[in-house]
Amino acid sequence: MTTAPDARSDVRIREAEAADLLAVVRIERASFPQPWPYDAFERYLDAPGFLVAVDEDERDDEDAIDTQNVVGYVVADFVPNHGRGLGHVKDLAVHPDRRGEGLGATLLEAALSKLAAQSARTVKLEVRESNDRARSLYEAFGFEPLRRVPRYYDDGEDALILVRDLS
Repeated sequence: MTTAPDARSDVRIREAEAADLLAVVRIERASFPQPWPYDAFERYLDAPGFLVAVDEDERDDEDAIDTQNVVGYVVADFVPNHGRGLGHVKDLAVHPDRRGEGLGATLLEAALSKLAAQSARTVKLEVRESNDRARSLYEAFGFEPLRRVPRYYDDGEDALILVRDLS
């Protein structure tokens, strides 16, 4: 299990496990108008960048994995692509009560490190055009707009495809 400490000593980043999925789905539903279903997360359990942020300060037993204290997650995967591996950040969310603490940045940084370790040379993601907070985060990490995809989301909103070179 990989562990990366956050700047906040009470939060750590680790690989997601099946026991985390209910907490992840709760955060997803609280974060997005069209949330992913449970089985979508199940499919990514072995992805190198499916990571959760766990609040260690709220745990009762230091040796147990406390899935109720998952406060954020990121889902990212890797696809070999003719010698230029491609990483894809598919989903990232932080519990509404924990936003503004830098957890999204910590999760994104950890996912990018995992993708780089898998030999990803480029990372892409899709973001709602109206999601200014997420766009600001991604731009702060060096992601640049590649193109707009009209009516990408089920509600008709456009997506922006953002990319970042890791090489």
